[in-house]
This record gives sequence, C-alpha cells and structure tokens, in this order.
Amino acid sequence: MTLMVKMDKGSGNVFADLGYRDAETHKVKAGLVRRIEKLIDARGLTQVEAADILGMSQPDVSKMLRGMFRTMTIDRLMDCLLALGEDVEIMAKTPKRSSGATKRGKLTVVAA
Repeated sequence: MTLMVKMDKGSGNVFADLGYRDAETHKVKAGLVRRIEKLIDARGLTQVEAADILGMSQPDVSKMLRGMFRTMTIDRLMDCLLALGEDVEIMAKTPKRSSGATKRGKLTVVAA
C-alpha cells in the first residue's frame, strides 16, 4: 500500500508557518536562546551556575532552555550573551528591494 503525504515548503520561520503574531521576534529570540544554550553547554555549566552568571533563577534558566522564553525580551537575552562574555552587535541596514514600495523590514540574528 502506498501512502501519499502532502508536504508544503516552509517559509524559513516556523513561528510564521504556525501563525504566531510577531513571528520575526520569536525567531530572533529562539536564535539568541540557542546561542546561550551552546555557550552554557560548551563551558559545562550547570543550570545553577548559569543562573548565577546570567542573574536569574535556575527555574528561569530551565524554562528558557526548554523554549519558554516568550516573556523574555530580546534585550534581556542579549544581556545574557554579554554576561557569558559574548560580543553583541546590532546592525540596521536598508534592504535591497526591486520596487519602491514600502514594506516592513526584517529582524535577523546572526549567531556564530
């Protein structure tokens, strides 16, 4: 028996694909949290040790690392990266567009 499955190509932003409001912000936050998690893992930190460095409670670190970071601001997540010794750079640029139409810009995070 052959099973046919219809698949749609994603947009590159799972939050937009799921219909989240403010999907770009959610994507940026997820990228920042992913970077924070990699740094914590690379240093072999426990959640208690990470919480001390980040200036938050261990339960909050646990929630953040499990994807419950909706209430955290991008600024707070960038502060976490700074506390972990990372440099954070914010850049604004004019996008290259073929038409003169005004369109909302795009928010992007580049994590090494």
